[in-house]
Amino acid sequence: MPAALPLIDSHCHLDAPEFAADRSAVIARARAAGVVAQVIPAIRAADWPALAELCAGEAGLHAAYGLHPLYLAEHVDTQLQELRECLAAGGAVAVGECGLDFFVEGLDPSLQRHFFRGQLALALEFDLPVIVHARRAVEEVIHTLRDYPGLRGVVHSYSGSEEQARQLCRQGFLLGIGGPVSYSRAHRLRRVVAEMPLEHLLLESDAPDQPLAAQRGERNEPASIAAVLDEIAALRPESRETIAAATTANARRLFNLSADAAAAPDRASSSSAPAAG
Repeated sequence: MPAALPLIDSHCHLDAPEFAADRSAVIARARAAGVVAQVIPAIRAADWPALAELCAGEAGLHAAYGLHPLYLAEHVDTQLQELRECLAAGGAVAVGECGLDFFVEGLDPSLQRHFFRGQLALALEFDLPVIVHARRAVEEVIHTLRDYPGLRGVVHSYSGSEEQARQLCRQGFLLGIGGPVSYSRAHRLRRVVAEMPLEHLLLESDAPDQPLAAQRGERNEPASIAAVLDEIAALRPESRETIAAATTANARRLFNLSADAAAAPDRASSSSAPAAG
């Protein structure tokens, strides 16, 4: 078995209830697989305090706060102001998960756009990267991001075309790549991964969701990004060591994580749990 390399999981929902029974063991398995740090994006305001507490109590966990489009029914307009106050308190490495989802029926597109734009504005205000969800909405996300020059971030679980990937890279965005790249029918995604500049690539698990093909139907874990690395290395000319070093450096740069911070977050700034509405 190849030696474990230092990796950063740029997107996992370690605060999800699926991990309530064995979260410590999940983290231990991730560390054994080389995962030195994880970015955990919130999906709704009610989860912000518990996420802050989790990240304050465990080295290598870093919180992002946001309002996910799939939970639109739980969002109220006052939560954008609450998010501003949460970000002002410090401890966040990004804004998100936020974005647009035109796959699930019944989610008001206009209201999605309202919360998405509100969070993009906050990311600019606090000079933070944004973690973007874009399902059947990549083209509109690209056009929306152009309205916020200087914004940086990642489109997680990237599912767009090669040309859309190039446009996002030109805008300074990175692409999050996880379990879906392991599926043999993911021809377009595998072409994107093979051709995209290495400096625009991030590894992610999206745990507990999006397991690799070999674990389809099972709960995903952050440790799986070691296998994602192997899938990517099979598609590209660089060695797995080079890809690991580059993606880890990309995550540290985007989320402003020093090498020390990847192993031990700033507990002083992350220990004050934000209030949720």
